[in-house]
Amino acid sequence: MPTATRAKKPDAYLSSQAALTRAREALAEFTRPGDVGGFLGIEMVADRLANLTFACDMPGYRGWSWVVTVARVPRSRTATVDETELLPGPDALLSPPWLPWAERLRPGDLGPGDLLPHIPEDSRLVPGYEQTDEDDADRAEIVELGLGRSRVLSAQGRDEAASRWYSGIHGPGDSEALKATEQCSTCGFVTPLAGALRRAFGVCTNEWSTLDGQVVSYDHGCGAHSETGLVRAGVDWPNNGPVIDDSAAIPVDLSEAPDEADDAGGQD
Repeated sequence: MPTATRAKKPDAYLSSQAALTRAREALAEFTRPGDVGGFLGIEMVADRLANLTFACDMPGYRGWSWVVTVARVPRSRTATVDETELLPGPDALLSPPWLPWAERLRPGDLGPGDLLPHIPEDSRLVPGYEQTDEDDADRAEIVELGLGRSRVLSAQGRDEAASRWYSGIHGPGDSEALKATEQCSTCGFVTPLAGALRRAFGVCTNEWSTLDGQVVSYDHGCGAHSETGLVRAGVDWPNNGPVIDDSAAIPVDLSEAPDEADDAGGQD
């Protein structure tokens, strides 16, 4: 006969062999033979109310267990079944927590014909008529008012986009950028963005570039630079050779100088 564990008040009738048999019969009504394993223990929930736990031997349910709640009325010696459950244990294999469809989406999941759900409170956006920082080049209350957009990019949304672009294939850490000899900041095919993002990003317009039509940071680079093959001078000043100041020099006429041979003969 099983012993009570964590019982508020041990009940000999609910832990009897007859109660265990009744619990197994209740499980057999909707399980296959062999799905119910050995008895694991009893837990007293309240007076004359207990949970009987059995191992689950169904394939794919390792760590799960069958729980049958039994009870008896006062002065009764017969256990009755209240409910049956299949519950996971501490080591049970569980599916990931359920998330709404809108929260399960990731960048790149959206396909043709798909629509993202509307997010009323999106920290990446602010009302189009809201005034932003004085130093912010994206002054929404001037640029966006009356243009049909109820919300525009907030400072947080702008910073998140800039961080995402800079750390990805659009930034200086990309493998193509690391091999480039010139940066996008000196490329004629880069068109700066509007607003505060123009300080660090532009759009590539070179059809030969792998990032044509995409945002690039100014310190990105590729082999389709507008000045590819140009031999650049080392310095900006022309190399015209040394310049000698002869304003204080005394001219000497070398044609009137005595011959070296005559000088030597005169000495004899």
